[in-house]
Amino acid sequence: MDSHSPSPSPPASSGARLLQRARELDPLFRAQAPLNEAAGRLTDASFAALRDNGFLRAFVPTCLGGGEINTLEALEIIEALCLADGSTGWVQMAAGVCTGLAGACLPPEGAKELFGTSTPIIAGQGAPNGQAHVARGEDGRAGFRLSGHWSYGSGVLHSTHLHTGAIVMENGAPRQRADGSGPEIRTFIVPTARARLEGNWEVMGLRATGSVNYSLDDVFVPEEHTHAPEALRRNQGGNVYSIGIIGMTSIGHTGFIIGAGRRMLDELATFVSGKPPGRGGMLPPLSATQSYHEGYGRAEARYRASRAFIFDAWGDLQRSLDRGDEPGTRQITLTRLALNHATSEVAELCAWAYRTA
Repeated sequence: MDSHSPSPSPPASSGARLLQRARELDPLFRAQAPLNEAAGRLTDASFAALRDNGFLRAFVPTCLGGGEINTLEALEIIEALCLADGSTGWVQMAAGVCTGLAGACLPPEGAKELFGTSTPIIAGQGAPNGQAHVARGEDGRAGFRLSGHWSYGSGVLHSTHLHTGAIVMENGAPRQRADGSGPEIRTFIVPTARARLEGNWEVMGLRATGSVNYSLDDVFVPEEHTHAPEALRRNQGGNVYSIGIIGMTSIGHTGFIIGAGRRMLDELATFVSGKPPGRGGMLPPLSATQSYHEGYGRAEARYRASRAFIFDAWGDLQRSLDRGDEPGTRQITLTRLALNHATSEVAELCAWAYRTA
């Protein structure tokens, strides 16, 4: 190579590529949003864009064909998708987190079976609302007979498999954990086709996520298609999975709130800029008043401060993960605090925006 030639740029990470693609697809997701809302689920165009561009594989270990993105990349990707359309971003984060956790935490034989030829789309409700009786399948395979009813399974109408929680039952009673701390709870990965889905998701805003109640009745689940819900020990993938389900779900909800919060402020600014002078021209337009500009400035500062706290807390945690360290209790606590703080701030700012508009 000529010594004066510029050095080749390093290849972009899978997270960087996904973030760029999310921004490129912004017009599509915005255009589909009202159609998603009317359908009560994502349109074929919206869902195909998530699936075909690799968003639903973003959290899956690379050894299983996924992106294995880091925490900061995940936050920015979910934020960008939720800025375009909250429901689209919600489906990506809900299914992405459940699919990624299954890929990382399932026993190797179960992960190979489920992810061997293609990536499943796993979504659902992890609360232990079911009972899983220790049993053997017709072929003698060890496993469980799972029954129960779960509410608001996030994104299940878009899934191939369910991520669903239950208490393990043995000899007619809950099986106790090895440490004696209470009943054993596990997460079960079950084909969605084995469930009865209910079309009862009647809300505003996130109506298009396809998050409905569902039931399972005496469905056999092989043991290797289950994992501990709080599992911090991964069977596949890198150190990012050491944050566990608490950390992974925090990423999803945090990305959602900062994306939705940014969209809310942007929508208000656009709306106010188009309002005519008040009372037939006797009053100046709202966009020209000092009180509006002061209020918007304060809202912008509160939003940006919340977002900065988020990336400060997650940046510190990600640096630990990059070193190969386990996340500390304080680090996880700060990421949760950042999420709760941002959620409270954005909720208050939404109320102010509503009154202002």
